[in-house]
Amino acid sequence: MPSRFRIALGVMLCAGIGFPEWCRVCEGQGATEKTQPSAKSAHPFFAFCFDTHDTRKRDLEQQAAMLKQLGFDGAGHVGLDALPQRLDSLDHVGLQLFLAGIVVDLTKAPDEPLNQTKNALPLLKGRDTLLYVVLTGYPSMDTRGEEPGVKMLLAMADLAAREKVRIGLYPHTSDWVARVDHAVAVVNKVDRPNCGVIFNLCHFLRNEDPSTMAAVLRSAQPRLMAVTINGADLAGKSDQDWQRLIQPLDCGSFDVRGVLRELKQLDYRGPIGLMCYGISEDSEEHLTRSMARWRQLCRELE
Repeated sequence: MPSRFRIALGVMLCAGIGFPEWCRVCEGQGATEKTQPSAKSAHPFFAFCFDTHDTRKRDLEQQAAMLKQLGFDGAGHVGLDALPQRLDSLDHVGLQLFLAGIVVDLTKAPDEPLNQTKNALPLLKGRDTLLYVVLTGYPSMDTRGEEPGVKMLLAMADLAAREKVRIGLYPHTSDWVARVDHAVAVVNKVDRPNCGVIFNLCHFLRNEDPSTMAAVLRSAQPRLMAVTINGADLAGKSDQDWQRLIQPLDCGSFDVRGVLRELKQLDYRGPIGLMCYGISEDSEEHLTRSMARWRQLCRELE
């Protein structure tokens, strides 16, 4: 993970640039799909990290208008910077903010992240926005992170409970919590009803055995608060970059339908985000195709 994203307090979630040339895309599909109503779904569907490599470099108002036009239910926000502006832009078009978050270095004093949390919580009150938390500072599952990690989440959960906000532990490659099973174990120790976990397909495929997906989701289900998905090729699991593990939803050989099928069996009804980080083309183009694929998947799973 490039260091520049930590400096920006952004959880860029996966690295990679460029649009894979091997995407299997049906030309002309997006132009007809983007004006069609969304297929019925048990899940709100939002776009996340779609703005980080957008060639058009849209501002927040333009991003919100685009998401509204394409049929998304809202957006996720990387970090906490410009959070009021993001909220205003989404409110203006009647969309929801589903995620906003923070990176916490467990080797440093907790004052700064707790103050950032305190400042953000009143903005999120009453919005059903999940405050995601990435815990870093130690190698993955290093026992030195156990005490400060649990204490930090306890403090954040208690602050958030006063504003009726939920927090979600975000497993993130190369950080202290990188695996879903570890996230579940930590959150179980915190044991607060407003503290749960987030399942991110790209990080799961990088760090865990894809054949365990059903078991991992079942173990996370009691604490599962949000999910992110994307097109992916398992052949990219060991790549130095992430280009093959984050693609538009209509690309890649990994069976995303299987993820949604398992979530349906678990009766998961929470939001599902479309992970877009690193897709360096006009975001309207790839979001249109991903929305078309999402609608198709929803129809197939009805």
